[in-house]
Amino acid sequence: MPWTMKDYPASFQSLEKTIRKKALEITNKMIQEGYDDHRATPIAINQAKKWKQNATQKEIEAFLSSGSVTPSKKSRSSRPELLDHAQHVVKHKEGWAIQTEKAKRASDIKETKQAAIARAKDISSKKGTSVVIHRKDGTIQDVIKPK
Repeated sequence: MPWTMKDYPASFQSLEKTIRKKALEITNKMIQEGYDDHRATPIAINQAKKWKQNATQKEIEAFLSSGSVTPSKKSRSSRPELLDHAQHVVKHKEGWAIQTEKAKRASDIKETKQAAIARAKDISSKKGTSVVIHRKDGTIQDVIKPK
């Protein structure tokens, strides 16, 4: 049975509402993917805290206004293993995309390369990962190491 905002483990009680909701969503998805509840919970809490640090105010507001924390059968993976991977800035049909290394899709798309680089730097500085900047042809232009 999935956890809800009204029925959740005791370890979620002290979490701020945004982090609690995101952690519940991640925990439920991890359990759906076969993780043990006791293993999923600390991973989900840590990932939810990192998500909030990296999210814009608009993203947080949109998330809080959305309904259930129960993942659908079609929802994408929580992919906690991607937290330590570099952010790539790559050409996209709609502009420039920020995509975590080994991720299936872009986390954000910006109109300009400079805007995408700025967003990738912001995300990577909070995660402690590198930014890999690509040229239009896909070759690597530059790698910015974490400080």
